[in-house]
Amino acid sequence: MKTLVVFLLLMNVSQHASAVESYEGNSFVLPCQFPTERFPAPSVVWSRSDLSPPTVHQRQLQGDELKDQNQRYSGRTSMKTDSLETGDLSLNLTNLQLSDSATYTCSVRNFGDELSRSDVQLQVKERFPSWAKALLVLLVLLVVSGGLLFHFRQYFMSVPWVEVDSGVESVQLICKTTVCLPKDAKVEWKDANNRKVHVYENGSDQPEKQHEDYRDRTKMKRKVLEPGDLKV
Repeated sequence: MKTLVVFLLLMNVSQHASAVESYEGNSFVLPCQFPTERFPAPSVVWSRSDLSPPTVHQRQLQGDELKDQNQRYSGRTSMKTDSLETGDLSLNLTNLQLSDSATYTCSVRNFGDELSRSDVQLQVKERFPSWAKALLVLLVLLVVSGGLLFHFRQYFMSVPWVEVDSGVESVQLICKTTVCLPKDAKVEWKDANNRKVHVYENGSDQPEKQHEDYRDRTKMKRKVLEPGDLKV
């Protein structure tokens, strides 16, 4: 009589729920325990009621039965080979995705009769929240933009514009400095074709270093090393 009572109690479907969480990309074990060793033909089905087909993983005494498995879980689920002998029916889920967040049901059966049902609510979190990703992208853009601005700063600096009529006798080009230059300072003027217009070095003009088109056509003020204009 006692044996019959115990068997009837086990035949009543038990159900409980638990909540777990992990991060995307991780592997995670959804827990489920039931004394299946007491039954002659136990099987277990993990499922999600919001999917079609709902089967996430199914295992029988002969091994895994995955013909009805939902394709989004293909190759990502596994159970211990002796799970139905030990009663450890936990499901290992790999490469977690945000879409894996759901309620999973572990259903234990014997000859088709449901013995136990337990729910596990899984919450998959972003490893880096969206706001953190946006902030990181913004910082990268700022760093890259700052580097580009520094590298090409000369192109963004204002350039004095001097307009003269063709054939005038002379024109004065101005470059300003606010500090005293060292005695060995070198000052070079170049044109748009990178030709040397005028060279001042070691305290004097260096006409031999000029491009031939500008020789005997340029001069600079004598007090080049003092703060002020570097006029040519």
